[in-house]
Amino acid sequence: MNRRDTALRYFDENRDFMDSYVNAQIEQNRKGNIRISAKDKDGNPVSGAKIKIKQKNHEFRYGANIFMLDEFETDEKNKIYRNEFAKTFNLATIPFYWDAFEPQDGKPRFAADSEKIYRRPPSDLCVNYCLENGIEPKCHCLNYDAFIPTWLKDADVDTHKKILERHFQELAEHYVDIIPSWEVTNETLQNNHEIHTKFFQEDDFVEWSFRMADRYFPNNRLIINECDVFEEYGYWHHKRTPYYMQLELLLRNGITHLDSIGLQFHCFGPKDKEEYQAKMKYNPVYLYELLNMYAKLGKKLQITEMTIPAYSNSEEDEAVQAELFEKIYKVFFSHPAMEAAIYWNVVDGYAAFAPQGDMTKGENIYYSGIRRFDLSEKPASKVLKNLFQNVWHTEAESTTDDGGFAEMRGFYGEYDAEITHNGTTKTLTIPISSKRNNKFEIIV
Repeated sequence: MNRRDTALRYFDENRDFMDSYVNAQIEQNRKGNIRISAKDKDGNPVSGAKIKIKQKNHEFRYGANIFMLDEFETDEKNKIYRNEFAKTFNLATIPFYWDAFEPQDGKPRFAADSEKIYRRPPSDLCVNYCLENGIEPKCHCLNYDAFIPTWLKDADVDTHKKILERHFQELAEHYVDIIPSWEVTNETLQNNHEIHTKFFQEDDFVEWSFRMADRYFPNNRLIINECDVFEEYGYWHHKRTPYYMQLELLLRNGITHLDSIGLQFHCFGPKDKEEYQAKMKYNPVYLYELLNMYAKLGKKLQITEMTIPAYSNSEEDEAVQAELFEKIYKVFFSHPAMEAAIYWNVVDGYAAFAPQGDMTKGENIYYSGIRRFDLSEKPASKVLKNLFQNVWHTEAESTTDDGGFAEMRGFYGEYDAEITHNGTTKTLTIPISSKRNNKFEIIV
């Protein structure tokens, strides 16, 4: 059996599920009816007005981490990365790992020209890039205890909380009105005593973090994030998975400002064990069952970190990776509770726990980027852009009827609209959203 047959086995076996149910879910959950009323300045309906709409962004967020912004060894690579990231994604996960953000007590690295730390570009640099390119910035992460500054590691619990609150407050003062979404805690089920602080061992670690986040980010989207979620479902069962029980406990204890449940989807398995990984993760029926389970908690879901390996730069391996991209993104995009799918390492050879370009160590071994080490584009990148820019993209035309109405249907997102009547054309931007009735009145 070749690699394609192994990796895609469950998608092949469930082709009817993908072609019927998943496609129907995309139509139902990602698109809406649009009703435009054209009137003259006196409020009378205008018939015969020609209306064109063209989608320019998605309400659904599809992004990646932006840890390599201006971090490459050549100006040419930095330029390609800057250009191509903006062409591919509408969200960027920004690194706020506290040890790199504030390596010296009281000296946070906000400024774009701060001293460089590999894979940890300064926050202002990332935020400014996002704002310049129409990309939504996202924080990763407010309280990630595995990355605590060395100067704080031995602090007692009360001291840790006091300084951590100062950290929350500083971040809010800079970005509360700029960064909409904040991961509050990350990987709290990974209890490595050699890494974590005294505070991490306390029962109220997660609850305290969310209550403090609510204090300083009252109107922002707050997210919890966890790894090994899809593996857990295979070892435990339904609502008895640790993450599900943790979430239930938080909600029962009054943590109401928890907007999104983060589910990591790192396929960090060896190539010779891909048969097992396919059964666990490359299986649309299984994925839907797990997403449905977490959706019962009544919160939105995000794939917060996503890795799909190619394992090499061979033509066959890259083709398999691209086909997995297409099918897995389709599942995530279709689910009604899902609001974002965020890829992780964009470029091969620059992942965690390995020297640059060493493809034998760390996460580099998976060749999981959508671009090769030289920044050339892989098939997976082309698939991703084609899905969101062509397949899941709306351009439509209509003409107002005798009552001045025109109706269309399109994917939720931001649109450029063009209305032409009596030789005069008016342009404007309209938001088509799953959160509104999408009825617009336009004076022509």
